[in-house]
Amino acid sequence: MPVDRSVIGSSIGVRRVVIERGPVAVFAEAVTDGARIYKDARAAEDAGLLPPPVPPTFPFVMAHWGAFEELQPDGDDRSALVGEILGPLLAKGGLLLHGEQEFEYFSAVRVGDTLFGETTLADVYEKTSPDHTMTFVVTETLWTNEATGAPALVARSNTIVRNRNEAPT
Repeated sequence: MPVDRSVIGSSIGVRRVVIERGPVAVFAEAVTDGARIYKDARAAEDAGLLPPPVPPTFPFVMAHWGAFEELQPDGDDRSALVGEILGPLLAKGGLLLHGEQEFEYFSAVRVGDTLFGETTLADVYEKTSPDHTMTFVVTETLWTNEATGAPALVARSNTIVRNRNEAPT
């Protein structure tokens, strides 16, 4: 069954996040980044990086650690859109894979920043082999610094569902 490409460009939702020092330090440790600037404010200050910056891949998790319910903007949350695409594929026994992640920074993201992110469905496509069909769902989140109004970064993610092709009847 071909994917519905008409959803490309659709907004999936918006999030407002507060970057906190604890989650930044825990994340740095989890990815085995030993740079003290993520865990020690004095080390960050000595490096001229106060407030402390976030590790380069921190945007992968920041919407889950700093998106407090009372800070979220009112409006249509379309976050279920990706589930509407992936759900039927997974229901057929599909294998869910994380394809890739990319971050394009326009400015530093630091502890204490409040960021506003809007996620869009950037692309949906399929690749087929004789045995499998892989469905690719690409999302893109533009994070803007609330204090300056300037774009901080774009986070891109590619999720893949691999399904075994059904034998012709």
